[in-house]
Amino acid sequence: MEARVPYDDYPVVFLPPYESPPAWIPPHERIYHPDYNNELTQFLPRTIVLKKPPGAQLGFNIRGGKASQLGIFISKVIPDSDAHRAGLQEGDQVLSVNDVDFQDIEHSKAVEILKTAREITMRVRFFPYSKLLLVPLAAQQTTTACKFTVPPT
Repeated sequence: MEARVPYDDYPVVFLPPYESPPAWIPPHERIYHPDYNNELTQFLPRTIVLKKPPGAQLGFNIRGGKASQLGIFISKVIPDSDAHRAGLQEGDQVLSVNDVDFQDIEHSKAVEILKTAREITMRVRFFPYSKLLLVPLAAQQTTTACKFTVPPT
């Protein structure tokens, strides 16, 4: 007989609270509706250029990296900073910095590149679904917890 792993040894997964989907908007009303946006160009990659004097702050925080298998994302942009004025926003995924690929980079290496560069040319894309990933761990733990069972192989 096969030995079973105790139920308590399985990981706990925290799910976000349920959000009701937005109300249905008939297709013929979408073009003029204030809650519906057909502008898909906001999701295309764009370039942000920042010049950083010695000792100056970047004006934004990052989160993620290779260990999380998520990529690097902008988790906070300081209002009225150079980064904010250049168009960087929370939820942007950093695709590259100064031609270095950021899609599979260690967090510490990303921080080192950003902090040591005097001029930063970033390729980013707005990825609003990443905001769920940027929620601090303490906030995630207040949501519903459920356990799941992984069948033995």
